[in-house]
Amino acid sequence: MPQPSITITGVTGLPEIESGHDVGALIVRATREASLEVLDRDIFIVAQKIVSKAEGRVVRLDSIEPSPRAREWAEAYDKDPRIVEVVLRESKRIVRMERGVLISETHHGFVCANSGVDASNVKEGTALLLPEDPDTSARRIRESLEANFGVGVAVIISDTFGRPWREGLVNVAIGVAGLAPLIDYRGEIDSHGRPLRVTVLAVADEIASAAELVMKKKDGVPVALLRGFNYEACEASSRELIRAPELDLFR
Repeated sequence: MPQPSITITGVTGLPEIESGHDVGALIVRATREASLEVLDRDIFIVAQKIVSKAEGRVVRLDSIEPSPRAREWAEAYDKDPRIVEVVLRESKRIVRMERGVLISETHHGFVCANSGVDASNVKEGTALLLPEDPDTSARRIRESLEANFGVGVAVIISDTFGRPWREGLVNVAIGVAGLAPLIDYRGEIDSHGRPLRVTVLAVADEIASAAELVMKKKDGVPVALLRGFNYEACEASSRELIRAPELDLFR
């Protein structure tokens, strides 16, 4: 039996992304210029930031008038009140606001810091928002890649999230196209003959996190190519990764 293995390669050579750029076409060009072969069932992991930039999800901070709530919070914790206001506008629900940390639920259903609003690695005086529909963005990129490479691939759009009860950040999937984001082992039998009852793996998150090891923000590598993972090819949504409110013990 061959030993299982997975390879992850960073795709370099993409330009600075601007509004209106075709991310799929740019990935195709960079992949070919790097002489990377693309095979059937490869997975492309794409950083959210370049997708948001291409889709024009950039806010000019000089256009933002902070609310009294944003000003009060910003003053208490030495924040930019305009960015706090953008975070509040991008939030469907505030989960926690204390000690200078703002955790919210986005309109997509993601629970994360600052509603995913990011002011790093963007032009001075601007902030970057999450894509309006990351699954649609992933499907659009996938269609471009498959049309150009002539093989079936999957696409994951990843972003950096913190984790309750653990230090450090990891990348997770906020958009998927072409693969099931979860693998459900419930009902299968373990090596000791006992049925599995609760094991559902978030494989899209695992892939996004693994790919981050080669997608260094400071080095400008916003795309990775992963090969060797035997996934279920299907039409799916990253929303499958969001726990239903009735099953959430911490809501």
